[in-house]
Amino acid sequence: MKLGIVSDTHGLLRPETVEALKGVDHILHMGDVGSPAVLRALEEIAPVTAVRGNVDKTGECGRLPEFEVYLAEGHYLYMLHDLKTLHLDPAAGKFAAVLYGHSHVPNYHTKNGVLYFNPGSCGPRRFELPVTVGLLAVKKSGELKPEIVYLPIAQ
Repeated sequence: MKLGIVSDTHGLLRPETVEALKGVDHILHMGDVGSPAVLRALEEIAPVTAVRGNVDKTGECGRLPEFEVYLAEGHYLYMLHDLKTLHLDPAAGKFAAVLYGHSHVPNYHTKNGVLYFNPGSCGPRRFELPVTVGLLAVKKSGELKPEIVYLPIAQ
């Protein structure tokens, strides 16, 4: 299973993001969606599961859940916007991964057998940070293969 992992669109869905997500089985949005139009456009690519970010205060985006658990190939993935709001031990909860956003900084690492994956931001550029999306291959064996895709954005 191939998942598209996005965060911090802030109401902007770039054509480069759409291109990078072609062929994924499901898209997981880690919050700061900014506009329900972004979710509708993503749904044209693949089914979408999204959580609420700190800018998603009203309307359809304001009604998104604060966190979500997504089951991929028998493995639980914990979704939230800001890692600082994580109030459980993912290893004890048997989660394979914690997916988050908020910082706009793409990175991933493993701690206590749990993958922590921030796809960065694919919305408006913040400071000099790159514009990125994540891809996550989930194997039935439990192997997770994260990838950060740097989008070719001029400015």
